[in-house]
Amino acid sequence: MRIPTRLTAAGFPVLLVLSACAGTDPYSSEDEGSGGDQSRIVVGSADFPESTLIAEIYAQALEAEGEQVETHLNIGSREVYWEQVEDGSLSVFPEYNGAILYHLDPESEVGTTEETNERVREALPEELEILDSAPAQSKDSVTVTRETAEQHDLETIADLTDVAGEMVIGGPPEFETRAQGLPGLESTYGVEFEDFRSLEAGIIPEALDGDDIQAANVFTADASIAAYDFVPLEDPENLFGAQNVTPLVHSDDVSDTAREALNAVSAELSTEDLRELNERVGIDHEDADAVAADWLQSAGLD
Repeated sequence: MRIPTRLTAAGFPVLLVLSACAGTDPYSSEDEGSGGDQSRIVVGSADFPESTLIAEIYAQALEAEGEQVETHLNIGSREVYWEQVEDGSLSVFPEYNGAILYHLDPESEVGTTEETNERVREALPEELEILDSAPAQSKDSVTVTRETAEQHDLETIADLTDVAGEMVIGGPPEFETRAQGLPGLESTYGVEFEDFRSLEAGIIPEALDGDDIQAANVFTADASIAAYDFVPLEDPENLFGAQNVTPLVHSDDVSDTAREALNAVSAELSTEDLRELNERVGIDHEDADAVAADWLQSAGLD
């Protein structure tokens, strides 16, 4: 049975304090008075909709295999939740392999999914592990409108070489100077845009759709791609590295059955799926738990 506990980063320590006063442990594997082992898996999420959505998918997939599941959603940033996974307060967390690697080793080179996972496994502390990565990725991209892609026959970033000089690209301010931004596009692909426009993430889709900019730095799983029928250009030289959705788990708290359930989710979850699910949650404002249930049913994992 899942206990739907939703905690903010600020609220999390309060629960611990209250539990200590009451003389109980909220993460104990035994429920008082049950007379037996009531071990459960605690699934957490960061404080943004996509993380909450994936956590709901994980939790419901585990429940479908008979696991007892508790959720602690919207906890906060990686700096807040990482130690809670490390000490076993959280058993399962939806992560991104490239982001884990950067957290563990900021100097590590970007790589393919397989290369990234190998480096992550080498760098993780012994009490943590990653399970199978999904094909779904939420990573940087250069994205254009469907009309622009068809007009200039654009499929990959390399195809921009002859036309980028007449285009304005928009993105967050750091995209102008970071290695995996404009400098990387020039050095890796020889792509130079006419101009760069610094924009807040929330207004980038409208600016691209309205032709105020002709290309944009958008995450590949962003809901706007599905909503506006945008086209993220392929990155054959892997400038942006891997950011596959990947379960991070506290090894001692996850059974073989749970591992199989989470790996089954990863096997089915595509970037296109994630975009559509993000659109339902982020734009259509549907409940994440209901959207997760729909996807699991469609994937035959309910």
